[in-house]
Amino acid sequence: MHTQVKSLVESLSLTGRGVPIYVQLRDQILRALGEGRLKPGDQMPTMREVAVRLRIDLNTARRAYDELEAMGAIRLERGRGSFVAEPPAPPDRHEHDRALEDVARQAMGLAQARGLDPLVLADRIAALAQTSKETLDG
Repeated sequence: MHTQVKSLVESLSLTGRGVPIYVQLRDQILRALGEGRLKPGDQMPTMREVAVRLRIDLNTARRAYDELEAMGAIRLERGRGSFVAEPPAPPDRHEHDRALEDVARQAMGLAQARGLDPLVLADRIAALAQTSKETLDG
């Protein structure tokens, strides 16, 4: 098993906070993507590896992966596995603005649902983006 895959599998955990298991799994994988622990082209752990590690039903892992695929975060290749998706080609200006609006509204909704201030979230995102940019440039 590749190091980043093993690291991801070992880092997965579940809580009993009433959040569906597939949502917890999906969000942890998205977090790993956002942190740069997974990069485009990286092979993902198999759904079976995830299910065994977390002691969950295979269909639960499949649902998380299906959602990640629908979001464009990963691609599933029959017989080969799952891979972190390459970023799509830049959209035209109108599509770009609409996509930013959608993501921003989703982030605001999630922040509010968790009792977090959306303005503080925006500041945190800006700081994380700056750190990531500096890491890539440096």
